Amino acid sequence: MRASQLSKESTKLHNISELDEINAKISPLKALADKERASIYGLTGMVYTPYIDDYMQVSIKKAEILSCLKKQGTIEFTEVEIISTALDFLHKRAKNNTVVEYGGNSYQRRFSPLKLSKSGKIVRTWAKYWLLQLPSGKIDPEWESQVREIWPTYFLINSVDI
Repeated sequence: MRASQLSKESTKLHNISELDEINAKISPLKALADKERASIYGLTGMVYTPYIDDYMQVSIKKAEILSCLKKQGTIEFTEVEIISTALDFLHKRAKNNTVVEYGGNSYQRRFSPLKLSKSGKIVRTWAKYWLLQLPSGKIDPEWESQVREIWPTYFLINSVDI
């Protein structure tokens, strides 16, 4: 998609029925994507992944609808979004794997490659997000799944033209 197409789509207001439609599409796609991930585990090189690709595209559309509904005030912002925004403001220069305390909990800053150069050797853009650490030092899986649902594009690596 071109930037002009994206800007036209992002200005469209969404409603709850669109969210219901997306939720109906996403469950079977996730099941197929999980099977596909299991079947390609250990393979190297370029692997054709139509189910994972379809699932990610629907997840991105769902995130766009959720974002629009939250900006309209139809749906409340989640605790993950509120805390992540506060942590971004308080710890602008936090490096990867930095652990900070906030509200009695520990949060770990993570960076993931988001956009690569055309050759795939240089990271052009990094996705920055926060994960909740449990007292054991492990990452809270529920928190991480919410981060992946809110910002699915953070977990897609894209090539860019130079």
